[in-house]
Parts: sequence; structure tokens; C-alpha cells
Amino acid sequence: MTAPFPFPVLGSLHALQVPIPYPMKTVTVLIDAPARGPLTLIDCALDTPEARAAIEDGLAQFGAHWPDIERLIVTHHHPDHYGLAGLIEERSGASVQMLDVEIGRGERYWHMLREWLPGHRKHMRDHGLPEASVEGIRAENPRVRPASRVQPLREGQTVDLAGHTWEVLWLPGHADGHLGLWNEAESLLIAGDAILPRISPNVGLYAYTRPDPLGDYLQTLGKLEALNPRRAVVGHHGPVMEGVQARARELRGHHHERLDFIGAEARREARSAYDLSLAMFPRDLDEGGRRFALAETLAHLEHLRLLGQLGRTWDEAAEVWRYHG
Repeated sequence: MTAPFPFPVLGSLHALQVPIPYPMKTVTVLIDAPARGPLTLIDCALDTPEARAAIEDGLAQFGAHWPDIERLIVTHHHPDHYGLAGLIEERSGASVQMLDVEIGRGERYWHMLREWLPGHRKHMRDHGLPEASVEGIRAENPRVRPASRVQPLREGQTVDLAGHTWEVLWLPGHADGHLGLWNEAESLLIAGDAILPRISPNVGLYAYTRPDPLGDYLQTLGKLEALNPRRAVVGHHGPVMEGVQARARELRGHHHERLDFIGAEARREARSAYDLSLAMFPRDLDEGGRRFALAETLAHLEHLRLLGQLGRTWDEAAEVWRYHG
């Protein structure tokens, strides 16, 4: 495998494109390797041989290896951003840091898979997911090695990185406790998956998430629009993008179009979230993709319900929730 080339971001901060077996192809892992001070990683990819090799090659280009990592900051708990956290902690003793909101929800998910599995399955079943797909929801993910100890970062706190001071931001929606880092002097945002240039970040409602992730995300887009960073380091299709303010407006418009569409569909005919997801995402999807589609459709339906624009009724015979006007 060709060693990934570290992309210079700011001073000692570099972005590494690490391969992942998903449609996005790569995830951005940031390496801050100053001459003096802690070697820091931001995000860490999946626990796969390819990702481990890519990060090892990236570290080697700064004369470093796993034991030299002193700090890992994780933007959010999704596997492609958190998967290697436990290995890094084990090999280096690094402190693993996440937003406090994410520790209490998303990060805890990886330690509670078996206990939470019945609730996940019930959530999906209650919203119409076919039983065969419900049974496909498993209580393990071999590509995630969670950390044993995670230190909390809090919104408004500051961290030092690449010789600069960065403000910790809370950017919920794609994940409940999604973290961003903002450097006002450089007008530079480390955005993770809070905004992406070519695809819309998945915003889904799951059994363990906050009740209105789409409402959270629309507020996050407003925050990003107000910040108007000159550049943002993004988790996929980057590593750096410009035009964040315009992209935030575009994504808001996209979600409002989706809300109009799914609201009209539910008013036309009362249906489960799964049946409505077939209208919202009509293309062929694999089993995992169809569950993502259900979760995203459900986030839109619940946003409308919480606004009082849709109702929801339990169908005793079918044992599903049906959304209606």
C-alpha cells in the first residue's frame, strides 16, 4: 500500500487520509507533531490492518510511532473516527478525550452493546423494519476497540494544538456529542463530520440518541453559518474545504426539502417510518443502508411531530407506529 501523504493544515498540524471500507473511501486523521509538546491525534479510523498501517506510515513521516502519541481527541463515537482508540490507549498510554455529551451517550454505546441490543431492536421493529433486518442488528463491532478511560472536554473549553489555542464546540446532529475545534485567529475549524463538501452527513434517530437529532443539526448548521470559517478540516472528501457558510445553507435547504417531502407523504397516507423511508430513499440499498435510511427518515418524521406538524399512532394489529397528518 502506498503511504498516505500528510497534508499540511497549520504549522505542525497535518491531515492524513486513512483508508476505510466504506463508500467515502477515506477518513481524515489529524496528526499534530510539534518539535516540543505532546504528539496529538484527532480521530483514529477503524481498527483494520489497512488503517493501522496507514497511521503507522503517517506517524513514521514525523519520526514517531504508536508509543509517542500522548493525546487522542475524538470528534465523535462513530466507528470510522473512534475504532482504534483502545489500541492507541493500550500502546501509548495516551489520554483519550471526547466531548462530555458524547461520553455519556455515544462512547458508552460501545461498552453497552449487549445490554442495549434489545432496545435497539425494539426501536427498529416498532418503526416497521422487517424482522430479518432486525435480527441483523448485532451486539459487536470488530472494527471498534473502545478506550477504557475517556476524559471529558466541555463546550467553551480551550485546548492547545499546533501552537494555537482552539475553542471546543458542540456540533450535535450527526452524533449527539459531536465535537468541533475552532481557531478564530486563523478562521479554521476542525469539523469532523458536522459538515461535508460532497455528501450530506447522516442524521438518524436511534434508540440511544437525543429525541430530535435533526433539530439539533439544523441549529448546528446555523452555528456554522454564523462562524463562517475560511477553511474547515472535514472527515471525508477533504481533507480541507472552503465555502462552509454556503454549504451550511445548502444543507439546510436540503433538509427542509426532505421535511416537505416526507410530511406530504405522511399526510397522503398514514405509514410506518420504514414504509415512508422506501419513498424517501427509493434506490436499492443493502441491509445496513436500509437501516440508515430508516433512521434518517425517522429523524425527519420526529422533527415534524415535535413541531406539531404530524401525528403518530400505535397500530395494535401491525405492532408499528404510523405517522399521519
